[in-house]
Amino acid sequence: MGLGRKKLKDPVCKMLVAPDQHAINYQGMDFAFCSLQCKERFLANPHLYIGVPGEQAPKQAGEDIIKRRRLRLDQPLSASAVQQVTEQLQAMMGVYTVDIDANELTITYDLLQATAEQIETSLQHAGARLGDGWGERLRRAFVHYLEESEVASREVQPGPHGHGGHHHG
Repeated sequence: MGLGRKKLKDPVCKMLVAPDQHAINYQGMDFAFCSLQCKERFLANPHLYIGVPGEQAPKQAGEDIIKRRRLRLDQPLSASAVQQVTEQLQAMMGVYTVDIDANELTITYDLLQATAEQIETSLQHAGARLGDGWGERLRRAFVHYLEESEVASREVQPGPHGHGGHHHG
C-alpha cells in the first residue's frame, strides 16, 4: 500500500507523509500522520483539524494555541541529562522552546500539536522525573484539564443536519 499514491498532508503538523503512515479512516476520509504524537493529537480532538461544511477548523484557519508551562523536576539534571531532555523535547512536533534551570523546566509549545501530558511522557522517556509531591501532581492534573477544556471548546461541531463528513479546506 502507498506505492504510486501521492502523499497526504498530516492534518496536525501539515507535513507530507506516505498515505499508509500511521493511517486512519475518519468519517470516510483517509488521514496519515508523521508520528504517533500527531495521530494521538488528532484522535483526541479531530475537529480541531478538520472542519465541517461551511466552517473551517482552527488548524485549517492557520491558528496556533501557544502555551508556556513550567514543570518542576524532582531534582536538578546533570549537564548531559539537560542536553538529552532538551533534544528529546525539541524533537516533538509543536515544541518551540525548552529551558531548563536547576530543577525547573520551562517549555513553549503549540497546543494544537502537543499537550502537557505528551510532554510529560516524553520527559519520563528521557529519564527526567517530575516532582511527585501532592501539590505538583494536582497542578499538572489541573493543567491537563484546562488544556482538554480549551481544545474541546475550539473544536468545530457538525450542525444538526449532518455529520460534517465532507472536508472543505
